[in-house]
Amino acid sequence: MISRQRPTQILRQPVVGLLEQLGISAGDVGLYDRALTHRSTAGHHNERLEFLGDAWLGFVIAEAIYQRFPQADEGQLTRLRASLVNREVLAGIALELNLGAYLSLGEGELKSGGWRRASILGNALEALLGAVYLDQGAERARELVLALYQIRLATVSPGTVSKDAKTRLQEWLQARQRALPCYLTRAVEQQAERQIFRVECVVDGEPQPFPGSGDSRRRAEQAAAERALAVLTGAGAHTE
Repeated sequence: MISRQRPTQILRQPVVGLLEQLGISAGDVGLYDRALTHRSTAGHHNERLEFLGDAWLGFVIAEAIYQRFPQADEGQLTRLRASLVNREVLAGIALELNLGAYLSLGEGELKSGGWRRASILGNALEALLGAVYLDQGAERARELVLALYQIRLATVSPGTVSKDAKTRLQEWLQARQRALPCYLTRAVEQQAERQIFRVECVVDGEPQPFPGSGDSRRRAEQAAAERALAVLTGAGAHTE
């Protein structure tokens, strides 16, 4: 069982251990070291590699589901991709790899448990994929993505992925020729070892915004959209 804890007195594990686990013979170990270095440290960090890895991951998953589901329309493919490429899934894969043990974090992030924070883990995984792409080439990077997603790709289908709350709210408003909602972040609070985002969903014509909260901006916006849907659809004639 993979430990999700890394007490502050335990030093970062050597990156070569992770590379061995992934079956990667690195040409440039420093590239992977940077991929696992959070911006809270001094010097070079992983945000540029994260940008590259995010784009590459999205493409590989899009290609995989496009080929796997030839009858799926654009909307279904978009929802499938979103269900596979999001913070929760990325963090889950990172935990499976015990990626937190290999992260280089600033003192503040280390003390606050940043090695198990979903956003940091997900971003580091994307940066790692960016490093593999640069160091090993596109084909090896594609193989790694498909290996990491093997079970998830085998179990997902258009029928198992429903529209999220933001999409349902948007469609509900469009069907009534109403303006699309906007989402405003009102606060980001630090609670113990996680952040809490507080947002508001503003719907034109409604007297009050609809609040939502969650441990990511995405989850908070989804919660706000769910609240808006519940009120709007429950109000019936009052909102149409």
